[in-house]
Amino acid sequence: MTEHDAQPATGREQTHATAGGGADPQTARPDGRQDNGAQVSTAKETAGAHEAAIPELVIISGMSGAGRSTAAKCLEDLGWFVVDNLPPALIPTMVELGARSQGNVARIAVVVDVRGRRFFDNLRESLADLDARGVTRRIVFLESSEEALVRRFESVRRPHPLQGDGRIVDGIAAERELLRELRGDADLVIDTSSLNVHELRAKMDAQFAGEEEPELRATVMSFGFKYGLPVDADLVVDMRFLPNPHWVPELRPFTGLNEEVSSYVLNQPGAKEFLDRYAELLQLIAAGYRREGKRYVTVAVGCTGGKHRSVAVSEKLAARLAAEGVETVVVHRDMGRE
Repeated sequence: MTEHDAQPATGREQTHATAGGGADPQTARPDGRQDNGAQVSTAKETAGAHEAAIPELVIISGMSGAGRSTAAKCLEDLGWFVVDNLPPALIPTMVELGARSQGNVARIAVVVDVRGRRFFDNLRESLADLDARGVTRRIVFLESSEEALVRRFESVRRPHPLQGDGRIVDGIAAERELLRELRGDADLVIDTSSLNVHELRAKMDAQFAGEEEPELRATVMSFGFKYGLPVDADLVVDMRFLPNPHWVPELRPFTGLNEEVSSYVLNQPGAKEFLDRYAELLQLIAAGYRREGKRYVTVAVGCTGGKHRSVAVSEKLAARLAAEGVETVVVHRDMGRE
């Protein structure tokens, strides 16, 4: 983005000058209108059209090395106008320029790299400005574990931007603390610790592809407790109260996607009752999320290894959510990991 591109347009000032008409004498017409009356009306109509065409905004941020560039490229492939590494203070200006494009820039994605306290303060000021203008904006936060981030930085032999004279882990810790508040405000948190590039793109596609955005989008993720909780989970369900198919020799080699394994799990005492009541609970929670403007929810369903019970229940739960009109994606995080 050039310095010229960053300059705010002056069209609004010109419109006010035309409407005021104080500098030029006006000629009265017999009907009482002034010669510049049509010009004033046109300026106002044009301003109204610009206001109605305020673009949709997505702010991509998160940990360095967590996949911000990949997420941005995915949105670019989906037709978004993407600006990488834009200073936070210029975000409102970018939105204003998009609004003046006469509908040519309907969706803007901005990648924000917050590397200092002043940058973070500027971002908060910009978000407050956008909210005051009524701009529809969402924050996507890319998260990753310390181990994964260290491995990625070491693989490319580059220092962390905040490590200074310290170690990579020092830079990661400093950045995580700096971004703590922003992560809490995010509409969508994606943990990329165990995702490759293609899997991250699939997650972005699932959330942003399609012309019409549903009211609520859900990710149902099966996982194994022995591999740790998903850090991007909003709700966690423990299916270890059901018998484990691992101890049934003929079922052990298969996963919860297998019909026999699924039937075994779902026919256990309490399984169907749990699904019925939890589906009702999710309806209540989903209604609250919609009222609060939350568009994404990740439901993590766990068992010991993430192979049998959690997989079977995740599939069934996702089918119920989809039947209720919730766009749902199923992810089996740990299946095949053993």
